[in-house]
Amino acid sequence: MNDHPSFDDLPRAQRLAEQALNTLQRFLHVEAVSGATLLAAAAAALILANSPFAHDYHAFWNLPLSIGVGDYVFSRSLHFWVNDVLMTAFFLVVGMEIRREIHEGALSKFDQAILPLIAATGGVIVPALIYLGINSDPAHAQGWAVPTATDIAFAVGVLALLGRSIPVNVRVFLLALAIIDDIIAVLIIAVFYTPSLQFGGFAIALLGALAVFGFQRIGIGSALPYFLPGALVWIGFMMAGVHPTLAGVVLGLITPARPLPMREQPLDVVSRVLKQLRSSDAVSAGDSHRLERPLRELRVAHREILPPVSRVQMAMHPWVAYGVMPTFALANAGVGLNGADLSAGGLLVMLGTALALIAGKPLGIVGATWVAVRLGWCRLAPGVSWGGVCLVGLLAGIGFTMSIFIAMLAFSDEGALRAAKLGVLFASLVAGVLGLGWGVAYARRQ
Repeated sequence: MNDHPSFDDLPRAQRLAEQALNTLQRFLHVEAVSGATLLAAAAAALILANSPFAHDYHAFWNLPLSIGVGDYVFSRSLHFWVNDVLMTAFFLVVGMEIRREIHEGALSKFDQAILPLIAATGGVIVPALIYLGINSDPAHAQGWAVPTATDIAFAVGVLALLGRSIPVNVRVFLLALAIIDDIIAVLIIAVFYTPSLQFGGFAIALLGALAVFGFQRIGIGSALPYFLPGALVWIGFMMAGVHPTLAGVVLGLITPARPLPMREQPLDVVSRVLKQLRSSDAVSAGDSHRLERPLRELRVAHREILPPVSRVQMAMHPWVAYGVMPTFALANAGVGLNGADLSAGGLLVMLGTALALIAGKPLGIVGATWVAVRLGWCRLAPGVSWGGVCLVGLLAGIGFTMSIFIAMLAFSDEGALRAAKLGVLFASLVAGVLGLGWGVAYARRQ
């Protein structure tokens, strides 16, 4: 006889807590392993860009790739397909993470969200001010947003190396801060790096979004039918002059956070269909015609156990973490050291970017957190000490993916762009090493 209570016998609050913890652990596992993949891709790109194969490396990413039907051909370089098309999937996952956290996670309650919100805001303002203090030249000042971003995969990857000795609430604080950081980065891209707007494109994007809402309204749960309206949103953003990858954020934010309504609860459907199959001879007889309907009901019930925002995000997250982000790193982290503009202006861009990430991020995060706690606006979560806040601040200095992405929007000059990328890569390495060293000392004191 089993004296342990079954999952269904547990109190609802406990079940929800365990589900949230399991989701968090899966998320951390994917991010941690993908951080190593991302690092390997970045290292490979740097080696290739500074090797005898540098010309071939850059020529490869400039190769044209075309799709079309008849006389309608759309041709762009591989760089475009990676940075503007594949990265849309990255931003879609970002949008879904934000949507899920707002619905049921760290951003669902104001008192839970206020501390990481204040900390993330400090972690954006201070690095921007440090960068602008070093780069007052208007041509280089436009890169002020480059050191304001955090790469969640690298940051969580370094945190994972420290093992379970780091309190879980420190991990939650880092995740919440990084997600808010992503929200701020998306707003910065939309507001400050959109040169001109063509409102006709917004009409097309709105048409695509309305089609998504329509599909949701009539109960379409499969992801495939949403590809066409999603593509309309992407095309509309590109025509409007907004970076098309932001279409992914919009689509992620409008993904339902609750399962589609069904006449029966999914688990009731599963139970009923299994009883039918046990009492039927269709399985033993191998009657595919009689099995078709119950199996279809099982597939639908299985799909609708989780809400779309969780289901699609979980399905896409490994592809983005292990495919899209390493491909982006391979295409964009290849900075030739002999091609960067390290004259006075370029050197300031590199130094400003690096210093803002290495020092500005922890100063902004720890400082803003200290002010908020000191003024009584909020308090540290159980298990989170000031040493843990410092650890989060150091790891937030790992900018990489989003920082490089913003740098490509900020700088049209190739030399300044390479200098900014070098600053991001150097700062991410130093911030990772400092975070790992601090984390080891912090874990020993726990």
